[in-house]
Amino acid sequence: MGGSRLEHARHPLWVRAAHWIGAAAFLGLAVSGVAILLALPKLFWGETGANDAPAWVSLPLPVNLEQTGWGRNLHFLSAWAFVIAGGLYLAAAALGGRLYRRLWPDRDQVRPAHLAGEVRDHLSLGGDPRAAYAPRYNALQKLAYLAVLLVLAPTMLLSGLTMAPGVTAAFPELFTLFGGRQSARTVHFLTGCGLVLFLAVHLWQVLANGPRALMRAMILGRPERRDRR
Repeated sequence: MGGSRLEHARHPLWVRAAHWIGAAAFLGLAVSGVAILLALPKLFWGETGANDAPAWVSLPLPVNLEQTGWGRNLHFLSAWAFVIAGGLYLAAAALGGRLYRRLWPDRDQVRPAHLAGEVRDHLSLGGDPRAAYAPRYNALQKLAYLAVLLVLAPTMLLSGLTMAPGVTAAFPELFTLFGGRQSARTVHFLTGCGLVLFLAVHLWQVLANGPRALMRAMILGRPERRDRR
């Protein structure tokens, strides 16, 4: 017997709004972050650092002191948008039960054999279009999303605040947390790299697993209509 069924809405409006606002804000953070980094393409540990000082890591980038003005302004504005969108998403997800219901791994998903199978599937070059209609996120997706929400994003926020003199004047404990302003800058850079890596894998998985349906779900709230016979 033939027929068609419209899948249930996968993403409510507030999830989609937070996703796209966060994506735009992160793009602004990435572009402006590179502009700021070019003024001092070195990483230090401790409180002080300069272009003529020995560094923990010297990045193979040219020094450019002309981009920091617009870079800092865009970074500040993008950071506020990113924090507000992410904070509202996390609060709504926690209060509404989505954090546990959709993002917390189920018992069967954390079994070693299951995790090993998911790793093999993700490392394969071929995708599975059925992933767009899966009733739940897989374990690697859930762990990645939780790492971003609960570890990477908060660390990036706190390390960024540690580089602001006005904030550290009120909360000098941040220096103790990160070991100094330059240490916080290094942690901020490494955390940003972790978020860029997450974004690269995320885009790869979207392109490999039914991009049309996944994009439709994140824009309209549900994947396209599926015909079943």
